[in-house]
Amino acid sequence: MKRTTFDKIVTFVGFGLGVFLLIAAGLLNWGATFASGTVASQLEAQQIIIPDSNGDPQADAATVAFFKDNGNLVMSTGKQAQMYADHYIGFHLAKMPTYAAASGAARAAAGAAASDPANVELQTALKKANDTVDTVFKGASLRGMLLNAYAFGTLGIIAAIAAKVTFVGAIVMFLFVFAGLRHIRRSPKDATI
Repeated sequence: MKRTTFDKIVTFVGFGLGVFLLIAAGLLNWGATFASGTVASQLEAQQIIIPDSNGDPQADAATVAFFKDNGNLVMSTGKQAQMYADHYIGFHLAKMPTYAAASGAARAAAGAAASDPANVELQTALKKANDTVDTVFKGASLRGMLLNAYAFGTLGIIAAIAAKVTFVGAIVMFLFVFAGLRHIRRSPKDATI
């Protein structure tokens, strides 16, 4: 095979790879922009105000600093969602029974209240048990949704990094293509490999 033919094939393949990397960088950038924009707009729409303290006297310094720095801000990033979910909601839910335990207690209270509907104490205990189930359910649900926002925000950050790396790879590939084109012009026409 002639050297120039081989160089043209390699250069053409390199050009194709460079175009592929450029397209991939664009798609990754689009994904990153979509993820970060959607997470921000959806979180901001909820108008969740981050408190300036999570209420945990044993919180580590990083957690205390986060809540101090972000206190009274409207939640808008995946990281804010994660910190609020894990260190505010999570802290408060840790003091409550699990959903399974709370719903079991509510069923038991409902049975007791049904056996004596006139007993005010049993009716009060039923209301308290149902309120606990409601609180635990809402807290655990909100925590899960916020951690999903954190996951998608993190995927957006990863996509942004991958977009930059892929774009740099495309530039490097196009530099190799340029070098290949220069090499084709310098190769003797009758050289073989």
